[in-house]
Amino acid sequence: MRLPVMPPVAPMLAKLVRDLPEGDDLRYEPKWDGFRCIVFRDGAEVELGSRNERPLTRYFPELVASLRDEVPDRCVLDGEIVVAGPGGLDFDALLQRIHPAASRVAQLASATPASFVAFDVLALDDADLRARPYDERRAALASALGAARPPVHLTPATPSPAVARDWFSRFEGAGLDGVVVKAASLPYREGERVMLKVKHERTADCVVGGFRWHKDGRGVGSLLLGLYDGLGTLHHVGVASGFATSRRQALVGELEPYREPDAGSHPWGPAELGAGRRPGTQSRWNQGRDLGFEPLRPALVCEVAFDHLQGGRFRHATAFRRWRPERDPASCTYAQLEVAAPTELSRVFAAGR
Repeated sequence: MRLPVMPPVAPMLAKLVRDLPEGDDLRYEPKWDGFRCIVFRDGAEVELGSRNERPLTRYFPELVASLRDEVPDRCVLDGEIVVAGPGGLDFDALLQRIHPAASRVAQLASATPASFVAFDVLALDDADLRARPYDERRAALASALGAARPPVHLTPATPSPAVARDWFSRFEGAGLDGVVVKAASLPYREGERVMLKVKHERTADCVVGGFRWHKDGRGVGSLLLGLYDGLGTLHHVGVASGFATSRRQALVGELEPYREPDAGSHPWGPAELGAGRRPGTQSRWNQGRDLGFEPLRPALVCEVAFDHLQGGRFRHATAFRRWRPERDPASCTYAQLEVAAPTELSRVFAAGR
């Protein structure tokens, strides 16, 4: 492979803002929820590089074949690998695609085929485009992928903040989790957080069912959060983390009255194995990690901010907001959560044309 931009490449990144910025020099795109991927193609050779610069090629053979058919012979593209399910983007199905067994990879390629959504171009033919402004790169990308067919897609883009706000609300049901904002004059700056991202944020009141110690052993690293289903089963739905050092130490004293010495009677203890989603379940993603936790009597409620609920749990770590001592833990159910109505992914993909 001989291209003007060679692997590995650290993709350009975005920093989080809470309000959608406006300006004549700004461009907006939907924020996809998948695996960031740099595609390198030189004739028959195709390589897929991840955000952490590791190869993804072997896990998506069906996508490699489609890229040979649908993208220019010599190019370097930045985009996202996604899996589309009946209810929108399916990140859980995407995670399963990273499997060590070749036979399983082949089976999943057929059962849950992936798509590639392109949103930038770093090189075309012998031209290195990284120093060119975003508007020029976008025009080159649109021209290069103008005839591309699924599963290769061109992401939608607009200069209109009103359209971006519509996408922010309407596309959420398809599994997209916000909007990315780029300056029209922005060159491609590898590994730097020079774009902006606006993500969905909601709040929920959750039962604190346990905690894990911080890796330094000097405070609470994360709170384990639970929600009750309609049958009264407490399910582990995620964690609240990211506490400052002083707050981690203060939490030890705040949680002490709720420590549960008898783990066997805890909703997430051995006596209830299989009754609901529990923390600490081993998988190939966390082999070798200490997933033990300190159980807490399920009587403490906190409010957390989250961006996305998927498969009955929070997609990312939540942010602790405050304690809710007035809230009855039994009232902390899934029913309190606002769920976006599904939007057909075809409408999202079509907006890129």
